[in-house]
Amino acid sequence: MLDIQSESPGRSSGISRRQILSAGGAGLLGVSLSKVLAAEQQVALFGPAKAKSVIFLFLFGGPSQLETFDLKPEAPPDIRGPFYPIASRTPGLLIGEHLPQLANVSDKFSVIRTMTHTFNDHSGAGHYIQTGKRWHIPVGAGFSATPQDWPSIGSVTEYLTQQLPGGLERDLPNYAVVPNWLGCLQDKGQYQRPGEYAGWLGQAYNPLTTAIPKKNISDNPYWRDCSDDELNFELKGLAPEVSLNTLQRRTSLLGQFEQQRRLLGESEGSAYDQFRQRAMALMTSGKTRDALDIRKESSVVRDQYGRHLFGQSCLMARRLVEAGVRFVTVHYDCVDGYSWDSHRNSDDVKKNLLPTFDQGCATLLADLDNRGLLDETLVVAIGEMGRTPKANANWGRNHWSNLFPALIAGAGVQGGTTYGKSDRTASKVLEHPVTPEDLAATIYWAMGIDPQLTLPDALGRPVPINDGGEPLKALFS
Repeated sequence: MLDIQSESPGRSSGISRRQILSAGGAGLLGVSLSKVLAAEQQVALFGPAKAKSVIFLFLFGGPSQLETFDLKPEAPPDIRGPFYPIASRTPGLLIGEHLPQLANVSDKFSVIRTMTHTFNDHSGAGHYIQTGKRWHIPVGAGFSATPQDWPSIGSVTEYLTQQLPGGLERDLPNYAVVPNWLGCLQDKGQYQRPGEYAGWLGQAYNPLTTAIPKKNISDNPYWRDCSDDELNFELKGLAPEVSLNTLQRRTSLLGQFEQQRRLLGESEGSAYDQFRQRAMALMTSGKTRDALDIRKESSVVRDQYGRHLFGQSCLMARRLVEAGVRFVTVHYDCVDGYSWDSHRNSDDVKKNLLPTFDQGCATLLADLDNRGLLDETLVVAIGEMGRTPKANANWGRNHWSNLFPALIAGAGVQGGTTYGKSDRTASKVLEHPVTPEDLAATIYWAMGIDPQLTLPDALGRPVPINDGGEPLKALFS
């Protein structure tokens, strides 16, 4: 359901792409950014994109590196954990025993073992990972997004695509979030965690977010064993009794009002106008509704992904990129009543979280590959932090942002490889640290977006989308 809420720079004639975009965004050239971007297409200032789309699997809460992709069987017993390592298709890569399907398709992905930062807090780190920008969000607070937050990578993608000719009339979003906004399943949904939104860039570039109908909540609070009748994705805020013809009539009336407003000399091009235009294009789109109708998938395919919220959300992500959506985030957040933030014990990780992540992610990679979509779709699976090397009682682990893993696949990523090296206790980086800035730069670069790009803020001042991150080009063939 749609929740409409509030390499080096290319050069042309000796002027860098960054300079052109900064000047155009600030109005210094007397042209709009959309015209600059259209001109860029003609003179090929963008480098060739490796990825048409991105699927970002966000395992909010922080999975443990020692139970997933950085096992240390030679470490002392109080560190290595209760789970056994199993071999994978990747030479030298041991994977936790509860990820057998991913072990079997590890030739399709690379593991970054050395993600690292110093923001050891869920909200701040969640914002950091989704934006590539470190921002002052108080530790233990800052639970809700604000207009001052940095725009997410998906929001930057939405912004840039909207500037292109016809970008506002696209009948699919450029950026979507499934199955709910981050925080919806925590504390009765009182928080909207920062990171997935457009922040200071403006609400017109927020994601279009799906949600699960309320009847599913009352009938089946954690969406376990989802049958055809128990789980579907709907357009939030759009009452089912409002017909397409009614919406089209409303669009026509709004258009007439807009014409009269312009005749009276009132200003045009406000963020609200863009937001309204974009919203109506999407709400009246049969293509959007089609993509969100998961019941069009066969029972066999739905079973393969798993009859749980994460599995069905991965399937929805595939449907969306297949239809043409450029950036899809899948939040895995407190599903089935369990959380990756596993301080107390490992039972929820063992029995629920790892098996569902294993099934959904492995099936997604195989399905994309079988459909010829993996070559043009970048898939990233990551939490905002890892867990402490030394466990608590009953094998719970605390926050540990010094070291954690990421899975990355598709769009030319060399499968069956690893990147970076950690120490013997999986507590710190030994070789090739990777920051959230580096990860964001890699995603931007893979999509053909220059990581050195600047965007205009509310005062027209150029603001960089990335602070010195380096794309991990070594991961790509």
